[in-house]
Amino acid sequence: MNKIRVLVVDDSAIYRKVITSVLSGQPEIEIVGAAANGKIAFDMIEKHKPDLLTLDIEMPVMTGLELLQELKKIKSPVKAIVLSGLTREGAQATIQAMALGALDVVLKPKGDSYQAGAEELKQVLLPRVKAIGATLLKQAQGVPSQVPPEPRATPPRRRRGSYGVVAIGVSTGGPPALTRMLRQLPADLGVPILIVQHMPPMFTKSLANSLNQVCPFEVLEAEDGMPLKPGQALIAPGGKHLKVVRSGVKVIAQISDDPPENACRPSVDYLFRSVAEVFGGDTLSVIMTGMGSDGTLGARLIKSKGGTLFCQDEASCVVYGMPKVLVENGDADGVFSLDQLASAIQQSVKVGRPICS
Repeated sequence: MNKIRVLVVDDSAIYRKVITSVLSGQPEIEIVGAAANGKIAFDMIEKHKPDLLTLDIEMPVMTGLELLQELKKIKSPVKAIVLSGLTREGAQATIQAMALGALDVVLKPKGDSYQAGAEELKQVLLPRVKAIGATLLKQAQGVPSQVPPEPRATPPRRRRGSYGVVAIGVSTGGPPALTRMLRQLPADLGVPILIVQHMPPMFTKSLANSLNQVCPFEVLEAEDGMPLKPGQALIAPGGKHLKVVRSGVKVIAQISDDPPENACRPSVDYLFRSVAEVFGGDTLSVIMTGMGSDGTLGARLIKSKGGTLFCQDEASCVVYGMPKVLVENGDADGVFSLDQLASAIQQSVKVGRPICS
């Protein structure tokens, strides 16, 4: 397999056309067809064996959610990127889609012309298809994941309970990865958890609600002035930055509209800088699956103050982008599969020193 095979699924003929035009002509992408609803898509999946769907949720005959449910029943390997409208209902449905296996979400274009819509999708959809496609191609070709280098130095032993916070950065493939990892952490972890997940506005609220239902601790979308509490996780709101500041004896969350960093708002680097300032070496930072390099500078700043960095390994990442540079440069104190991360975090916080791979 030399190209990622994509099926476009949307009940709008215009959206099918614009998505197809944006993805067509790329050397690593092959459009195998377009479907106007989930039922047509299901039949086409059987026939054309695509690797990836661009998937609308609200469609007649069979919705995107119903299609994902049917694909899950037959254990289909096909992956999906959801194209969603910016509505509360759309956000909730998208989180449900991710629980059923969808890997990422892209907002439907707001542009008032075909050209404007195509340009929006070229900026946000095309890179995701390429990044996810590269991972799928690598897996199909049986290319082994790189063995991470040994950490440059063994982190110093830490006094028991000295971590003050766990700070997590994650992007593409994040919602299902967070669900799988966070639900394995104990309710009595004893420190607050801060999360930056690259998502549009409204979607992070739905994600927090979904995680709150399955995790043994409280998960909330962060609000301005909210105090950090042990046994609680705060997720940066989509379209806003999250940072932490000291207020008397408390540490509180602050939400801002500062400019995007690394083309991201919320940004992992933005959060990690404030965490490094407030908690210094008492920070356990975690970089998980995602495109790009957001979090690299922030993680290194935390490391420079004596903090610890864990990274998700290549084999379990949907897109091995954000952890890659840190791992290959030897910055990571431990590199773990998705199913090992929770145990590594728990042991490190409870024992008070890093548990390295």
